[in-house]
Amino acid sequence: MSLYKRKDSSVWWIKLRHAGKVIQRSTGTDDKLKAQEYHDRLKASLWEQVRLGAKPRRTWQEAVVRWLSETADKRTHREDVRKLKWLHPFLGALHLDEITLDVIDQIKAARLKEGSKSTANRYLALVRSILIRSRDEWEWLDKVPKVKLFKEPEGRERALTPEQARRLLEVLPAHQRDVVTFALLTGLRQSNVLGLQWSQVDLERRFAWIEGWQSKNRRPIPVPLSEEAVMVLLRQVGKHPEKVFTFNGKPIKQANTKAWQEARKRAGIEDFRWHDLRHTWATWHRQAGTPTHELQRLGGWRTASMVERYAHHAPDQLAAAPARLNAVIGGYDLATVGQK
Repeated sequence: MSLYKRKDSSVWWIKLRHAGKVIQRSTGTDDKLKAQEYHDRLKASLWEQVRLGAKPRRTWQEAVVRWLSETADKRTHREDVRKLKWLHPFLGALHLDEITLDVIDQIKAARLKEGSKSTANRYLALVRSILIRSRDEWEWLDKVPKVKLFKEPEGRERALTPEQARRLLEVLPAHQRDVVTFALLTGLRQSNVLGLQWSQVDLERRFAWIEGWQSKNRRPIPVPLSEEAVMVLLRQVGKHPEKVFTFNGKPIKQANTKAWQEARKRAGIEDFRWHDLRHTWATWHRQAGTPTHELQRLGGWRTASMVERYAHHAPDQLAAAPARLNAVIGGYDLATVGQK
């Protein structure tokens, strides 16, 4: 019989032969009548593929497997795996052509119950990317539903004043104080600070670097070191043969810890995330007059527009611009004095 139940499952399974191959899959239901309908539709679809040259119906699970294989080198590969596990109850039993706007709306509603619109957009964007690739590259679909993302608020900007930074550093444990100080002096992301190895540091030349595969934009990031940053690194020498930042002889894997949160509260700093140390670094640079093209390279941003959001922190840098037209307008005024 083509329908059967496994000992470890309450749902009906299908087993049939097609084109010399054995096809086994779950029907996703414990209702035998519905399972039989699924079986009959599958047999009809397979017949159409052979006799009429129709495209085989592909499942979401097939698309997930191929997507993960083709994107294994993505920086966010593990994050994709986590998202796809969350999406499985909604999409795991469906064929690609069964993923409709109604299904997408169910995902939207469920995701919003657990987080923000920005977080929901990350899940929706992943579904959209897989569907579009299924259509445009793999030719598994003729059309896909239009997945609309939520409108997100403007990019978050939160920076410490030098005084707030000093208060925070004073109450942090010694090992975290060095990590935070280095982040404030270099603008590196948490993963790059904690993942920094001695092989990426040249103390004699006062220079460090982030490899392209380690950066968010897949581009190497040069990290010139100030005297204060060098002093931070010198305090780490001899603690570990590979990793720079450690605690009790072991590499630090997470900086956003309970100790960090408690220190932040003791310093009287609210609404501040670890990543905002990078915003603080960029803000201080703009206030000090660092031009856009330099800050872009230092921060490893792909486009100048990512840097321009910090431009309003340096109004003094624009103050001299109007005076550059004085000679032009002033010359005109002088030439027309007394004329009526």
